[in-house]
Amino acid sequence: MATIYHGDFNDSYPDSIAKKKKIADWPVVYVLNNDNEAYIGETVNMQNRSEQHLKNPDKQRMTKVHVITDDTFNKSVILDLESFLIKYAASDKKYDLLNGNGGVSNHNYYDKKHYEDQFDEIWEQLRKQKLARHTIDEIEASDLFKYSPYKALSPDQYRAMTSILVGLYMEELQGRSSCTVVQGGPGTGKTVLAVYLLKLLADNNTNGQFDIEMDEAPEEFIEKHENLSATFKGMKIGMVVPMQALRKTISGVADHIRNLDKSMILKPTDVVNEKYDLLIVDEAHRLHRRKALSQYPKHDSINEALDLGKDGTELDWILACSKHQILFYDRNQSVRPSDIQPQDIEALLKSSSEERVVSQYSLETQFRCKAGDAYIRYIGRILSNDPPESRESFEGYDFRLFNDPNDLITSIKALEDKEKLCRTVAGYAWEWKSKKDKKAYDFDFNGKQYRWNSTLLDWVNSDKAIDEIGCIHTIQGYDLNYAGVIIGPDVYYDKVTREIKISQKDYKDSLGRTVDGDMELLRRQILNVYYTLLTRGIKGTYVYACDDALREYLSKYIP
Repeated sequence: MATIYHGDFNDSYPDSIAKKKKIADWPVVYVLNNDNEAYIGETVNMQNRSEQHLKNPDKQRMTKVHVITDDTFNKSVILDLESFLIKYAASDKKYDLLNGNGGVSNHNYYDKKHYEDQFDEIWEQLRKQKLARHTIDEIEASDLFKYSPYKALSPDQYRAMTSILVGLYMEELQGRSSCTVVQGGPGTGKTVLAVYLLKLLADNNTNGQFDIEMDEAPEEFIEKHENLSATFKGMKIGMVVPMQALRKTISGVADHIRNLDKSMILKPTDVVNEKYDLLIVDEAHRLHRRKALSQYPKHDSINEALDLGKDGTELDWILACSKHQILFYDRNQSVRPSDIQPQDIEALLKSSSEERVVSQYSLETQFRCKAGDAYIRYIGRILSNDPPESRESFEGYDFRLFNDPNDLITSIKALEDKEKLCRTVAGYAWEWKSKKDKKAYDFDFNGKQYRWNSTLLDWVNSDKAIDEIGCIHTIQGYDLNYAGVIIGPDVYYDKVTREIKISQKDYKDSLGRTVDGDMELLRRQILNVYYTLLTRGIKGTYVYACDDALREYLSKYIP
């Protein structure tokens, strides 16, 4: 069991530990703190490291030191423990964390599981000693943890991150603009990587250096590391989040992270007020075009101000108001006709020129769903007219079909008590009566009545959420432990043609109407709604379909 040694952090500290072998020259992890700030580090020579920190203006403010050590610790273990503590301390809110996010990484080593079991115990020791507030479970359920920039990147995220930065550096040297499209399906960590990059660049603006784990860095990145930092220092950066609910959540996260600020989290209309060196765009598939909008005058006035003509899109605004862009995009999560279309991105990818270099990367690793990439692909096949040949099973993932929507809702409510973050969601196939009349109900399932989400902003974490049914606009971009998905009468199965079809009259989203009579576009976007809903669950997904024939079809593929 690890031991934690406590002391006063001052000029006499290095000498006081000189003869304490398991502290002075042994692999350890340490925490420096004062009343408001903390710094977490690792070292194999605490005496030398503490002397270095005592010369650093930021670390000089620290008054206490806590050294975590164990006879069996080695370099791999302390790197892993350091990453673990930074990741959780950043979301605990006990201290303002001085650490950058570049040093948080995954480390594989012998008997890793044995040590990881100890990490939870070490965290509990820190809580008992008032160095942390919340339990691991409480932290993992928080938005601050889910969207934290202190996450270890997967290998493909890391490769994308380093390649994007090197490309950005090269184009900046040449005086050219650039646009990078990062494509990834549900749960591949697009938002996490977007926030990670924002934090990395914001820290560089303050400190003039990237604190990045170099063990896995490509040679090209290592060679240019110092020049990258110098080139990017002083960049005006922002992060555009088109969806209001997710934007509010990310703004709240930014407000609790050192060197970030909620003012850096923008809606598309904000970008026209200033010129940016770099705009990072999350959920870029939800940027609007000039179709099926609720408000045309404002859109038109911005197009006019930017000299974009009548058909300019929010993507065009971003390109016009920034030198560099990083777009995180998934064509299968476009859910309204007002969203920019795949052909808009395809045209952008083909537009690379001497003036603006356009590149793309893909994220493949699945973070959200315990069933992995195979489940995401399976859902896509089920909702297509090229379904799987047979039912697939996903070990450890709770995937089931219900014959009664009330049973589904009851099961989700029961899971909420144990698992937390369990919610029922549905396609937009019911009138939103309760929006105008708070006493009205929107759903009636065999005499049992329910309401749509009473709030759009942060509905997932609201007090009433477990008793309500969330729409697509409350849940896109969010994770749930369990998702109960009700497929409405807007989707049905035609037994004659053996196809999944849509019912336009049963689709109730007032902004989801057809554009120029394009029924195929409407079909694709309604099915994208359900694809998005069915890929929210981390531990499980429960499904009910209103159409009998569709339910029979789904029973071939869902237990």
